[in-house]
Amino acid sequence: MLLLSTMFMLIKLAGDSGMAVPEVMFWRQAVSVPVLLVGLALTGNLTLVRTGRIGTHARRAVTGTFGLLCNVSAAILLPLAEATTLSFTSPLFAVVIAAVVMRDHVGPWRWTAVVLGFAGVLIVAQPGHVPVSMLGVAAGLGAGFVVAAVSFQIRDLSRTEAPVTCVFWFGLFGALLAGALMPIYATSHTTSQWLLLVGIGLCGTGAQLLITFALRHAAVATVIVMDYTALVWSTLYGWLIWAQWPLRVTWIGIPLIIAAGVIITWREHRRARAIPPISALEED
Repeated sequence: MLLLSTMFMLIKLAGDSGMAVPEVMFWRQAVSVPVLLVGLALTGNLTLVRTGRIGTHARRAVTGTFGLLCNVSAAILLPLAEATTLSFTSPLFAVVIAAVVMRDHVGPWRWTAVVLGFAGVLIVAQPGHVPVSMLGVAAGLGAGFVVAAVSFQIRDLSRTEAPVTCVFWFGLFGALLAGALMPIYATSHTTSQWLLLVGIGLCGTGAQLLITFALRHAAVATVIVMDYTALVWSTLYGWLIWAQWPLRVTWIGIPLIIAAGVIITWREHRRARAIPPISALEED
């Protein structure tokens, strides 16, 4: 979360300097590919890029690239604390996806948490008021939804693929997708702008490796709830760099969204403990 918060801080600085969203997205992905290849070559693990699930990686990259578009847009359009708060909706969307798409049984506790969480979102977004960009809010909510969807995809890939394999193919496919727009959006840059782009790529690659590793060893709901620590870093960056402090109303919505995520995580752990070992093996 520290690396991810740092990446979004650098993305916001890049947007402030005039760089377009598609170009930031391209370099976020493109930097990761040579970094990972060199690292794997130096450690003698280059064979880790091999995969028998290229189609699954491609689908994950398409979904993830759309999520990156939403995340980058939200970071540029909103204050960092508000953009980070909206990303906390991922556990709420994870419950909805589990119920609607995966036909999982969702009880009153988790549905109550979803309602509570989205009430917090309405408070933060303040529909009809000027202070928060509605386009930024839409991008933030879109990012929350896509992160939830991608978490299930990563969890599935992690059963057979190493974390570095998932990150490499996401970076490669993501760079190809964003690269299609580079002839339109590519511009010349100053040294400081190039340093921002490299920093974005390095922080994003490190964060993605750690998140993928976490999802390999823990349930989606458990990993997603760690997102809340990002609020500390994003608030700190917003205050130090832009002299921005979250709006007063934001501090009312934040506890509701966090409480919803905590309830969902608590119920997931209760449900996991309630499943008999034999049933758990069958579900795997």
